[in-house]
Amino acid sequence: MDNYRKYFTQSIKANYPKESDKILADTDNYYSIISIDTKFATTSSNPIDKRLAFSAYFLAFIKTLDEKGESFENIRSICLEIVTEYVTPKNKFQAYFKRLLPKLISTWFGQIFIKSFHQKVSVNSNPDGFLANIITDKQETFGFGYGIDILECGICKLFKKHNYQKYASILCEVDKVTSGLAGLELIRTGTIANGATKCDFRFKIKN
Repeated sequence: MDNYRKYFTQSIKANYPKESDKILADTDNYYSIISIDTKFATTSSNPIDKRLAFSAYFLAFIKTLDEKGESFENIRSICLEIVTEYVTPKNKFQAYFKRLLPKLISTWFGQIFIKSFHQKVSVNSNPDGFLANIITDKQETFGFGYGIDILECGICKLFKKHNYQKYASILCEVDKVTSGLAGLELIRTGTIANGATKCDFRFKIKN
């Protein structure tokens, strides 16, 4: 938890200097309850499920701010600030590595990885987790050779279980940021959080 908790701590202290200790304590308390629902993710064979630990803390923070009386837009703004800082590379090596991954798609190593990844994510190892399909048809992926359809979203399931489904879409907004860091443009027609039947991730290489 410490690898992402510090980003929440920094933002809480910056936005709520007089209430930071209470907000952080409340967030930790809610997380201890919510994280019970995501404990399976630590041993899940589906690598996308690993996102659920962060999502549980994210939800605990949202619940804390919501019960404090903050508006949706204010919660959204602070959460995007935190998660954007979290995914941003912290050094040149991390930045280089993020941009390297898309270049490996067409290599033999990349193809082996994609096949293995598809086998893992296309099986729902837990009813509260993710289910996805990897798309490799170049005609369906703007010539890139890689795309992903999220058919079941573990984050949406978690937020809905705790009656906070309207906030799940905030995390969807970060996908454009992470794609951009990899030198890619995200093209998506819908997300489960916003009522679509799937989240379709397609990419184009930025010029």
